[in-house]
Amino acid sequence: MQAYADTWSMVEGGRRFNAYAGYFRRRWGQRVQKVAINAGFTCPNRDGTLALGGCTYCDNSAFSPSYCLPAKSITRQIDEGIEFHAGHRYKKAQQYLAYFQAYSNTYAPLGALRKLYGEALRHPQVAGIVVGTRPDCVDDAKLDYLAQLAQEKYVAVEYGLESCYDRTLLRINRGHDFAAARRAVEATAQRGVGVGAHIIFGLPGETKSDMLREAEILSAMPLTSVKFHQLQLIKNTAMAREFDAHPHDFVRFGLEEYVDFFVDFLERFNPNIVVERFAGEAPPRFLASSGWGLVRNEQLLAMLDKRLEQRNTWQGRMVNG
Repeated sequence: MQAYADTWSMVEGGRRFNAYAGYFRRRWGQRVQKVAINAGFTCPNRDGTLALGGCTYCDNSAFSPSYCLPAKSITRQIDEGIEFHAGHRYKKAQQYLAYFQAYSNTYAPLGALRKLYGEALRHPQVAGIVVGTRPDCVDDAKLDYLAQLAQEKYVAVEYGLESCYDRTLLRINRGHDFAAARRAVEATAQRGVGVGAHIIFGLPGETKSDMLREAEILSAMPLTSVKFHQLQLIKNTAMAREFDAHPHDFVRFGLEEYVDFFVDFLERFNPNIVVERFAGEAPPRFLASSGWGLVRNEQLLAMLDKRLEQRNTWQGRMVNG
């Protein structure tokens, strides 16, 4: 096994995992911040194309900033998002990525996507776009267009994979299998477009061993980044009702337990893949259970850094090659 310093030539400030902020500092030499946009998209899992009601865990309003309203223009949402971030946690950001976040942001004709993405990219403070979508909502024409944009600006697609297991995807009413996710990730990466993924830990029927095995599966995929979340039970969702009926089908992590679990995961995870985040922050008013209380992302990161140091370990420590 390589020494820590050799394995982690990209590490800044002694951080023992491949952090998202460091990735952008290496790319641009400064902090870059996402600005969320709600462009009025829907989802084939909601509008009846595949199903009605969406994925069993989903309530999009639980993670959409207050300034994100589809009645506002893309430009206005970006302006208000920049103002919002400047007055809160991210005052040092100098460039921004327009993050098409709400629902499935490639689920429209190509002409409509050109108009929406084009407006975002014309904003003088926008360095690129990040498009959140489903693996079954892209095709060759849309990916070719994103590849064209990527020749001039930063472009990434974030796919909601959620789990690597078909039995889980079926149970949460996801509407696609893992083979579809793999195809979309590979087709996007082949075109030179950045590829992100979302994974949820704690979905029903999955054990800790199942979740740890996902490190190897994801590590073999051509991903740029992954955003990890602990399952948060949102009020009035089918998932919250399922938990009430079958609580023993769920692994529920305490905060310290989750940090230790994620360190175990990181040791098995490809060190070249950026960890965008390792836990979620839904507003408490949306939660069906108390969760971890008011713990902010900065506190979670400090806990992760400390635990990695205490265990003298790092991302990819157990990865061969």
